[in-house]
Amino acid sequence: MTSLTEKKDLKKEIGSYLLLILGSALFAVGDVMFVNPYHLAPGGVYGLANVFNALWGWKISLAGVCMDIPLLIIGTIILGPKFGVKTVVSVILIPVFTYILEITWGYAPVIHGGAVAPETQSALYYLAKDGSHSWFMPDMFLNTVVAGLIYGVAIGVIFRAGATSGGSDIISMIIHKYTKISLGTLVLIVDSCISLTTLIAFEDIRLPIYSIILIFIESKIIDLVVDGMKSYKTMFIVTDQLEAVRDYILNDLERGGTLLTGTGLYQGNERKMIYVTLDRADMVKLKANLHRLDPKAFVNIMESSEILGFGFKALPKE
Repeated sequence: MTSLTEKKDLKKEIGSYLLLILGSALFAVGDVMFVNPYHLAPGGVYGLANVFNALWGWKISLAGVCMDIPLLIIGTIILGPKFGVKTVVSVILIPVFTYILEITWGYAPVIHGGAVAPETQSALYYLAKDGSHSWFMPDMFLNTVVAGLIYGVAIGVIFRAGATSGGSDIISMIIHKYTKISLGTLVLIVDSCISLTTLIAFEDIRLPIYSIILIFIESKIIDLVVDGMKSYKTMFIVTDQLEAVRDYILNDLERGGTLLTGTGLYQGNERKMIYVTLDRADMVKLKANLHRLDPKAFVNIMESSEILGFGFKALPKE
């Protein structure tokens, strides 16, 4: 008989694959309907695929999968089996959804200022389903914002499902292995280089700039989707009024904390320090009341990107 735990695990696994399907579909929508018609390349394999599509008419889905799968294989050989089944599924689903949109929707933009004649200054073109060029008046900023929102939600959902989108991140991971340059720096360098290909291909300085703006918006939305809206602060409080501060945290805020013992560098006296993690609202309350509780308290407040454990987000099982 299937235990309750096994049922919960199965339900969670099914949910993660549904998220993976949703994220992959959203990514295809963002790429085909918003990023590609404006000749943007916000990093990644599909950013480069958009450039190839605009220059030579290659299908985004075909160019993307032709780069993604070799990178996945090379990454597995060099880095070991770091990429799980869900990442492989994501690498397959994204080009499938992209191809479906390519043959049904084409590359027409959703946001634009109307169709115009090809000689109109600053107009952009997209490839119609029949292979011909159609011209439109762009709304670069609004399209970039919407594309960043869609990309961010899509990739954030894929991350929540326990997968990655593969692609250029694998290149960054390989370079990181041999150079020890931070992975975040390498991802930024690789994605920026891909964004700059739009300047080389189309000789339009707006395109890499808007692509980088898109990357920035996308990264912020990914953080919101993965970590949620909740913002946490970690406070270290050195105080001589230990009981008063402790009582306020426990009874008024109804939060816990940890009492640490340290030694002051100047006089060498033993001091008590409270370590506590709070959401933004409780942090504001505690900070506002500290002057009343202990005007001489010393406080260090730090941003906490992720808090795991009792009272916060549950520890991952794997």
